[in-house]
Amino acid sequence: MTTSSQQHPPPPPKTVRKVIVEVVDARDLLPKDGQGSSSPYIIADFDGQKKRTSTKYRDLNPEWNEALEFIVSDPENMDVEELEIEVFNDKKSGNGSGRKNHFLGRVKLYGSQFAKRGEEGLVYFPLEKKSVFSWIRGDIGLRIYYYDEIVEDQPPPEEQPPPQQQQPPQTEEPKPTPGLVIVEEGRVFEVPTAHMEFPHGINGRGHGPVPCYPSPHVVVVEESPPHVHVHEEQAPPAEATALPPHMVSGIPVPEVHFAMPEVRRMQSSRGERVRVLKRPNGDFSPREIGANKNQGDKTDAAGDGAAERIHPYDLVEPMQYLFVKIVKARGLAPNECPYVKIRTSNHFLKSKPTIYRPDEPTDSPEWREVFALGHNKQESANATLEISVWDSPTENFLGGVCFDLSDVPVGEPPDSPLAPQWYRLESGAFDQNSGRVSGDIQLAVWIGTQNDDAFPEARSSDAPYVAHTRSKVYQSLKLWYLRLTVMEAQDLHIPPNLPPLTVPEIRVKAQLGFQSVRSRRGNMNNHSMSVHWNEDLIFVAGEALEDSLILIVEDRTNKDAILLGHVMIPLISIEQRMDERHVASKWLGLEGGAGGGGGSYCGRIHLRLCLEGGYHVLDEAAHVCSDFRPTAKQLWKPAIGILELGILGARGLLPMKFKDGGKGSTDAYCVAKYGKKWVRTRTVTDSCDPRWNEQYTWQVYDPCTVLTVGVFDNWRMFADASEDKPDSRIGKIRIRISTLESNKVYTSSYPLLVLTRMGLKKMGEIELAVRFACPSLLPDTCSAYGQPLLPRMHYLRPLGVAQQEALRGAATKMVAQWLARSEPPLGQEVVRYMLDADSHTWSMRKSKANWFRIVAVLAWAVGLVKWFDDIRRWRNPVTTVLVHVLYLVLVWYPDLIVPTGFLYVVLIGVWYYRFRHKIPAGMDIRLSQAETVDPDELDEEFDTIPSSKPPEIIRARYDRLRILAGRVQTVLGDFATQGERVQALVSWRDPRATKLFIGVCLAITLILYVVPPKMVAVALGFYYLRHPMFRDPMPPVSLNFFRRLPSLSDRLI
Repeated sequence: MTTSSQQHPPPPPKTVRKVIVEVVDARDLLPKDGQGSSSPYIIADFDGQKKRTSTKYRDLNPEWNEALEFIVSDPENMDVEELEIEVFNDKKSGNGSGRKNHFLGRVKLYGSQFAKRGEEGLVYFPLEKKSVFSWIRGDIGLRIYYYDEIVEDQPPPEEQPPPQQQQPPQTEEPKPTPGLVIVEEGRVFEVPTAHMEFPHGINGRGHGPVPCYPSPHVVVVEESPPHVHVHEEQAPPAEATALPPHMVSGIPVPEVHFAMPEVRRMQSSRGERVRVLKRPNGDFSPREIGANKNQGDKTDAAGDGAAERIHPYDLVEPMQYLFVKIVKARGLAPNECPYVKIRTSNHFLKSKPTIYRPDEPTDSPEWREVFALGHNKQESANATLEISVWDSPTENFLGGVCFDLSDVPVGEPPDSPLAPQWYRLESGAFDQNSGRVSGDIQLAVWIGTQNDDAFPEARSSDAPYVAHTRSKVYQSLKLWYLRLTVMEAQDLHIPPNLPPLTVPEIRVKAQLGFQSVRSRRGNMNNHSMSVHWNEDLIFVAGEALEDSLILIVEDRTNKDAILLGHVMIPLISIEQRMDERHVASKWLGLEGGAGGGGGSYCGRIHLRLCLEGGYHVLDEAAHVCSDFRPTAKQLWKPAIGILELGILGARGLLPMKFKDGGKGSTDAYCVAKYGKKWVRTRTVTDSCDPRWNEQYTWQVYDPCTVLTVGVFDNWRMFADASEDKPDSRIGKIRIRISTLESNKVYTSSYPLLVLTRMGLKKMGEIELAVRFACPSLLPDTCSAYGQPLLPRMHYLRPLGVAQQEALRGAATKMVAQWLARSEPPLGQEVVRYMLDADSHTWSMRKSKANWFRIVAVLAWAVGLVKWFDDIRRWRNPVTTVLVHVLYLVLVWYPDLIVPTGFLYVVLIGVWYYRFRHKIPAGMDIRLSQAETVDPDELDEEFDTIPSSKPPEIIRARYDRLRILAGRVQTVLGDFATQGERVQALVSWRDPRATKLFIGVCLAITLILYVVPPKMVAVALGFYYLRHPMFRDPMPPVSLNFFRRLPSLSDRLI
């Protein structure tokens, strides 16, 4: 067994990655040769390599079908490599008058948009300009993919240096090691390797002293973790941490001490100072929490001009764990079902018992489990770790080992995992069954943090060992829109026994999984006896593409539908497209019709099918969407930044379940969703103040997106395999990425609010640290604001509002089913709550909130009117005089009107900078109208569809809705009346009013032809701003005239 464990696997074969750019064709190029045409050719530049295609003589729609091959020098960084394709007009193929090859357009792509060989598709990219003054048009069709080619190793050279000249590396020289050597920031300590004995035996069973083995002889360097500069990704010099402080000039090496999670606070650029903000919503508003004092002092000492250096895992508090990895054992005494016990002064855990297969040797069990025990450096200074092997049925002691925790090595990322080693199983001096103890156990012990690679799969001491308590990262499935165009059907076996003058009602029903759509009634052609629809039916399909689309043609003329035929189409056989190019249609035969007369042929149907890769399949509401990328990876733009989220913990959570004796408890976990990536923290059991301290990152492709974070109470961990206990929601928050400043850490506490049938309820607070790291250049980030929000296909072939809402419901259900198949699963109630699946349902509270939002938007206009009315009434004479002067200046110099207006906008923006939000805003209870909501309105909001309430309650709610609709009807009628009065000015519905209006317009025309316009503008302005002593309190003549104009309201029945 020892020999087999030391064998190394064969090295992987060497490969070379190649990128193939197939230039297919181009469309609608610009003529640049002076004769109404162009002779285009293409130059492709990738990874320092340039390739050129042939020239197509005088062709504005050329076809090349040429493949350009590039070799990738660094496959790991291929995603950031840029492929630039430029189209030029060859002057040699023209009339020869041009001095240079004219530029026809270019396309810039990145390696992240390349597809693997076999998954590529033809994509048409619009040609881009090189400068603002370029005139470019047309598209270019490309098919880009990559593959890895195996390269055979070259034979070694014949001449080799003599063996005596090759010196072995110093690390292989055996040196006597007196003990454990620890290098801590330049100070060297030696720990003697005395043979220690644990006097209390194993697990307190009185087996006598057991020898305690120190950890393997290793060198541990405890140093400050490597820093990463956000703008300049430059690693610090490696030798700075290895030299003593007196030998390093000008490079201070501070000593790092990780504090306890309860007192460790987050980074801030201003030390301990905490600014108390005015919170209009009281305890329901987010607040800024404390910052890390040490980091703040370092930032202050560095000065404002110093560059900010950020550690990759600095958003969360480091929590130390003692990791124990139990691999296997060999040479054990006879046993039936061995298991491992792990005990420290504060923790006690057991592994899973090993179940042997028939005819399998019982002396070499395997466990392969990792345990993570909470570790406190101060309390564990003199503690020991006991690892013992026991037999499950008989509880016989099979041996054990012991470690001194002060000698356990410390692992820091990005260190490689500690290799397991064999340790001899020993028994106590007073063990009565010492003869049964034999064999070795392979294990590894080290101290790490929650950033360790082994932590997600480890059995934590603060959570029971069930799959529903582990932290996981989920990837949502790839969704496509399936477009089915039903064109026509022929040779259908329609029943002849129809009533006279009755046209059969032929419809097509399409089913894909749980989705079912029926077409409209087809139009019959009496000459050819064919049925025409020409209707598009759209479905949502998952990336696995394992389902089949079922089409059923049925006759619904009578009450009972008659099957005329059906056809089944596998999704894997449907063509994928990424733009609006034409897809060829096909005829498919129908089978299984009821009126086929016993034959297998039941007609045929004409269809056009394609999987749309140019759309973004919405699975969440558009206003809180976290991703707008299309389905096809080839159309993705490069990322503009990285979003980092540190989930610190929660405070003051309410008890969600009650145990025996009435004690309340909460088993909380957190879920965060951004884009296709979902993350779930581990479940902290029986705690109302859980501390997760887990950090996650996402790539940001669009800053105008939203991050959603929710907290739930775990009920599935107590359910059996056959039960399905939904998890309870505790609350959620949303953070819009565009409201975050670049490279700034926001550490805040947000209230967790839940709206129940009893009203608004605060469930606690969640503490988060968020940073939007944007290392790209400023123009690249700002250019995203000028791009369309949705992909190109949403504007070329838009979907209807009702259709898109139905597709969103199907996509939400598919995502919920996909995540429910994971381990641990994300329940459907969690996914629907995170995706706001019920945001479209009717609610009186939401209607009021939207109404007050409209009022708030128009408040600035109302305020401007009130301010101008005060000027007009001379409430403040000094301001009114200044307005007169400004009006004269603008009338006399009209060129200043537009720049003055923009200057005012700039001044308003600078003024409101003082009132900006210091932290990302959370849920607003006043905006949501959650404070003053009526209980009956809440009961209506939580009612099901169809309603489950008694008829008298439904009748009362219907009457209330009728009253509200009556008010809306009156307001709409008033808007229509004002518009009809404007039309009545020249429509001659009131002849006298139209004559008066035309006469006044003629007089104004003559006056404006004679009097200079500036004089007219000054006279009208001063007349409007005249003093109140010259005003009549009655309405003006023009308003009275307008109100007397007729409308169409008198014609309503």
